Amino acid sequence: MELILIARVLRRWWFLILIPPVVVAILVLPGWLRAQSQAGGFGVTIRYSAAQVLDAIPNRDGDYQDVWLASELTVNALTDWVRTSSFIDEIEGELTADGQTFNRGALGVAADNRRSVGLLTLGYPVADDLEVITQAAIDVLKTRAQVYFPQLGQQPAQVTILDTPVVAATPPALADRYNAFVRIGLALMVGIGLAGLAAYFDPFLHRRDDLTELGLRVIGSVPRR
Repeated sequence: MELILIARVLRRWWFLILIPPVVVAILVLPGWLRAQSQAGGFGVTIRYSAAQVLDAIPNRDGDYQDVWLASELTVNALTDWVRTSSFIDEIEGELTADGQTFNRGALGVAADNRRSVGLLTLGYPVADDLEVITQAAIDVLKTRAQVYFPQLGQQPAQVTILDTPVVAATPPALADRYNAFVRIGLALMVGIGLAGLAAYFDPFLHRRDDLTELGLRVIGSVPRR
């Protein structure tokens, strides 16, 4: 019975339900469509291997397994370092020395490693600028790690880039992709609420059931043509 009443309310006040989502769609969808036609920025992944300069450690004893373990630990250290603000400071200093600037707040940095292979991911809104930033990041990896890791023996880590970094467009963020639909859905809920309020304050009687609910006896009715 309740479902029937709800269906009657929705059918009677359908235009109130549609008004909020239609208005929101008109306001939101044009901007959302323009945003979807553009990339969510650009990204690049740098794959590299790294190791200590063995001559930097005097009286070193060990075997090949020791060398591979040292390489893995070096990559672990670099992975932690590139996540810090000091790494971005070094990139900024590298670019400033070449007379270039960038918006450091727009630069996204992520890092991971798989044993002796490090992964450095950079994101930036402008592709050409990201290519310059990528080269600066590689130069910093190759020349500045010893400043932050004394165990390198005051010598830069041996960093080898495993493949050519390629800057590619990235899709918009998940929240941006569905933001318009969330707003339209919320507007639809508002429309349903308006329909409920309209039905609650409606002073008119529309059906025979409305009379019986008031305790009134129906003595006759005029059929629809």
